[in-house]
Amino acid sequence: MSFLTLPDFDRHALPAIWLTLQLASLTTVLLLIIATPMAWWLARSKSWLRGPIAALVALPLVLPPTVLGFYLLVALGPNGPIGQFTQAMGWGTLSFTFSGLLLGSVIYSMPFAVQPILHAFEAIGERPMEVAATLRARPIDAFFSVALPLARPGFITAAILSFAHTIGEFGVVLMIGGNIPDKTRVLSTQIYGHVEAMEYAQAHWLAGGMLVFAFVVLLGLSLMNRKNTQVVT
Repeated sequence: MSFLTLPDFDRHALPAIWLTLQLASLTTVLLLIIATPMAWWLARSKSWLRGPIAALVALPLVLPPTVLGFYLLVALGPNGPIGQFTQAMGWGTLSFTFSGLLLGSVIYSMPFAVQPILHAFEAIGERPMEVAATLRARPIDAFFSVALPLARPGFITAAILSFAHTIGEFGVVLMIGGNIPDKTRVLSTQIYGHVEAMEYAQAHWLAGGMLVFAFVVLLGLSLMNRKNTQVVT
């Protein structure tokens, strides 16, 4: 079998690539919106709830994707709490839909957004916010004018990791969305389909591209972190 089966590759892979990019982009935007207040609260809260909530946010790091995907599939199904709510609202069920994939991706990639932003907020310390308070800045003004600019590297890292992690998702998206062409079939499940069909040439094209993408992302993050460290020192 030749590796240069470009017509088949283009016809079958481009819709999956486009859907993957859509999913990763929307997931990243939603995660930055959700993770910012969550990370700020975790960085500054003294509540006893901080530990359990931090553990809950980090759970996808150690939980098998199929386990998370299974429980999300149950929750999104017609008898699950989310499924019953969406049906009552006239939206149907979210399982095996792009919206369901988006919800699962946001939950699964949550720690990759929260933790870099949390560490960036913790690195700021109390002093800049105290100085802003002495200048009569309201807490919300100090947050936007002081905390967010100082935490910029954390936001960049969170965005890159969230996007890249969503690109590589497999277990969760397969459990929630299946492998429906032009609807829920993303790059990882496209590769899985090629391997099942013993279409190794097409699988090599996609898997090799994802391997290069992952390496470039990690190399870029390493260089960025080194540059930020040099600036600080």
